[in-house]
Amino acid sequence: MAKKDIPQPFQDFTRDFPAVAKAYEALGSAAHDAGPLDDRTRRLVKLAIAVGGRLEGAVRAQARIARAAKISDAELDHVVLLAITTSGLPSAISARTWIRDELATTKRAPARGRAAPRPAKARAAAVRVGRAR
Repeated sequence: MAKKDIPQPFQDFTRDFPAVAKAYEALGSAAHDAGPLDDRTRRLVKLAIAVGGRLEGAVRAQARIARAAKISDAELDHVVLLAITTSGLPSAISARTWIRDELATTKRAPARGRAAPRPAKARAAAVRVGRAR
């Protein structure tokens, strides 16, 4: 991922704590290389973990990474559908909203190191769904 595509808060963290950021990146690389899963499968698993944890920032980041890896919208939707029985329908709908919003935002906005603001309608939908538990 190009530096301009990395969210500004993470760039700030890396600047302020370079040794911790370097160790974090090394851990991520080691975990990716430690097992038999191919890159595509690892990307889908990481998205599923983010969806299950209701981690909006991670869901958005994994959606961008998946798109760059040529993972289709149908595959992303399948991950969300699989999350329904484990994490619940509200969590899955929130995740699908974040993924669709992120991919739409990434298509129309130039990468600037900062995430483009989410449209108010998508923010409101995510909040409503998140409270539906």
